[in-house]
Amino acid sequence: MVKQQSLISSADVVYVAKLAHLSFNEKEKEDMADKLGSILNYMQQLGDIDTQGIEATTHVLPLSNVFREDIVGPTLTNDQALANAPERDDNYFKVPKIL
Repeated sequence: MVKQQSLISSADVVYVAKLAHLSFNEKEKEDMADKLGSILNYMQQLGDIDTQGIEATTHVLPLSNVFREDIVGPTLTNDQALANAPERDDNYFKVPKIL
């Protein structure tokens, strides 16, 4: 197996690691450059594939939403709904302000 030249340098790894507040030793920098480079090489291979005439998909399997019928059932009264509320203000839940 021929080792491909990495698209990522150790300097690139250092730059990205700094942005992510990470630190790597020299061996880890080389390993990360190889791994990230192989990911980019693979993405480049995928980009080179001729996809003309291929219909775009959002999922590999045909999916459809299955909804149940919206059936009106028994509901709670205001007093029942607010029975376990830690605090209430008239017929409403009282919650702290969030700014």
